Order: sequence, then structure tokens, then C-alpha cells
Amino acid sequence: MSTIVSHLDIVQIFCDVDDFCNQWENLWQQVPQLPSTKGERRSKSKMHLSEVMTIAIAFHGSGYKTFKEFYTLHVLQSWRGAFPNLVSYTRFVELMPWCLMLLCCFLHTRTGEVTGISFIDSTPIDVCHNCRAHAHKVFKGLVKWGKNSVGWHFGFKLHLIINDCGELLAFKLTPANVDDRKPVPDMTKDLIGKLFGDRGYISQKLFEELYQRGLELVTKSKKKMKNRLVKLIDKILLRKRAVIESVNDHLKNMCQIEHSRHRSVFNFLVNLMAGLAAYTYLPKKPSIDIYPKDLPALPPAVF
Repeated sequence: MSTIVSHLDIVQIFCDVDDFCNQWENLWQQVPQLPSTKGERRSKSKMHLSEVMTIAIAFHGSGYKTFKEFYTLHVLQSWRGAFPNLVSYTRFVELMPWCLMLLCCFLHTRTGEVTGISFIDSTPIDVCHNCRAHAHKVFKGLVKWGKNSVGWHFGFKLHLIINDCGELLAFKLTPANVDDRKPVPDMTKDLIGKLFGDRGYISQKLFEELYQRGLELVTKSKKKMKNRLVKLIDKILLRKRAVIESVNDHLKNMCQIEHSRHRSVFNFLVNLMAGLAAYTYLPKKPSIDIYPKDLPALPPAVF
């Protein structure tokens, strides 16, 4: 049996998820329901959705490489006391898509605090090896070819915004060929202060749109662009932009949001949402130690 190395507080996760599901059910019961068809049978699983969500999130901090190994070797053998109504692995996989909507809503309750310092970046989510892209069927019509500084990739693109503490502020999933700048206005509706990104976010139109809403987009200049005055603190924070690269690394290597074994679009989305939720529970997240409020006024620098 593989040794589990948990980075997460499973009890805390279950309490948070169960409270959220109970609140959701109370609100759902207040909404007028459509009358059921005569003779209609509505089956109900022995497992509550909060249990399904907890186990799905727990996998991403377990250290296991595959969910099947995690569920069969650890959950079924060690967690029966905590989850007395456990079902078989096949049945559990069938239940996972039913918790997708609740997982998305729950993840939005786990976003961090807007501190005035934000970092934005995108990372590719490959769905298969490039040489097998022509024969890929699971995500047919949903994924595209994309290119970044590393090379070509086939799949999706995950856009992330974090604060200086490494907490998630916003996220969006798009096909890999979508321009990094396109999702920015929608993702930054609730943000203020400064937003730091790489050269892929350079756009005068985007800068002016965000600036009118109280958000300043700060990027490095391209080689052929004229030098401009930039506050020294902004230049320092631009050098700290690598923190979001560390977050992407945590998501892919520790929380395992990317793999090529998906056989269902819905289960892919559950895996992604659960991985992002698991990241929010990591006790130590990549962060930076510099805060403008703690620094004296600095003169602008040529950049």
C-alpha cells in the first residue's frame, strides 16, 4: 500500500463543505420546484454530496498519483469510520459529476482577501501528449492548440489572479488559443490597487479600461518600447511576479490539477475545481514579504 502524505486538514475541509452544502440545501428548498412526472423515480445515493466533495478535495493533498489508487487503497480501507456509507470506486466516479456545481460555488467562497497587490498569469492545462492530439476524442471541440514561451501545447489555459499572500482571487478556464488579455476585464471586476503581469498583458486599451475602475496594470516593457518612468516599488514588485509561477507549480505538482487520464469532461472539471479548492487549504502558500505601506516613499525609476 502506498503511504499517504496529507498536506490538508481533512476534518476542517469536511466541516466547511458540509456547512456550505447545508446552507445550499436550505436555500434550494425555498425555490419553487417543478412538479415531478407521474411514475418518475428519483434515486438517491447513500453518500451525501458533502462527503463526495470532501474525498475529491482530499485526493489533491494525499500524495497519491491516481484517484483510483487513493480511493481503493486508502479511503475504502482507512476512512470507513468517518464515511460509513462509502460506495464502490465505480459508483463514486459516477457520483462525482453531481457535485460539480456545488464545488464551483464552494470554491468562490474560498477566495482570498483583496490587498491591493495582485499578480496575474496563465498556465497551460494539457489534455494529452501533442503527438496524440489528432486522435483525441474526450474534449473534441472544446480544446485548441496554444503556444507559449515553452512551445506548442494542446488543451486548455487556466488564468489565475492571486494576492501577495498567494491566495486565489479569480480564475478562468479557456481553450489554449485564447489571448491572455481577453479574460482580464471579467476576472478583475472586484479588484483595486495594482495588478502585475508579464509582457503578454501589454495593451493600452486594457490599461485604460482597468485604470478607470481603480486598478493599475503594471507590466515590463518590450525591448523596442521607449523607456518610461516607473515607481521603484512597482519595479521591485514586478521582480516578485515569480510568486504566481510558484502557485502554478503547486497546483500542478502538489494538487495535481493536470493529467492526461480523463475520460469525462465533467470529471475533468471536478478534478480541476477540487484541486483549486485543495490549494486554498494548503498551510503554506507561496507569498512575498514586501508591503508598500511598510516602505518609505521612493522616487520613480527609468524602466
